[in-house]
Amino acid sequence: MTKSTSSAPSQRMLRVGEQVRAAVTQVLQRGEVRDPLLEKTVISISEVRMSPDLKIGTAYVTPLGVADHQGVIDALNRNAKFIRGRMGAQLRQMKYMPEVRFRDDTSFDNYKKIDALLRSPEVQRDLAAGTDNDTDEQV
Repeated sequence: MTKSTSSAPSQRMLRVGEQVRAAVTQVLQRGEVRDPLLEKTVISISEVRMSPDLKIGTAYVTPLGVADHQGVIDALNRNAKFIRGRMGAQLRQMKYMPEVRFRDDTSFDNYKKIDALLRSPEVQRDLAAGTDNDTDEQV
């Protein structure tokens, strides 16, 4: 078997990451974690990226309606061992129960910045100028 030199995740890493995401989501939805900050916060888990050995999962989360994301991330990391123990029922087919680390998902902020740039007057002007040139060349 040839080892891949690509840094892209394997199909197995993607599949296990999705299973871990679903398991963590269920634990949080059932309200099993007894932390005042987590009990009153709606948390969206966009992705779980697994390490190649499937022993560590990094969960990218977005606390909805909360200004201080870092406080929620810290609370999740404080309760990570408890969450890991509660995931067992959904992940019993795995040889090792993965450790879960929580990180703030900044992809939505990046999308917002890109959207704002695309809507800026300078870009709109350049796009309008580009379409005028395209029609001239086609005639």
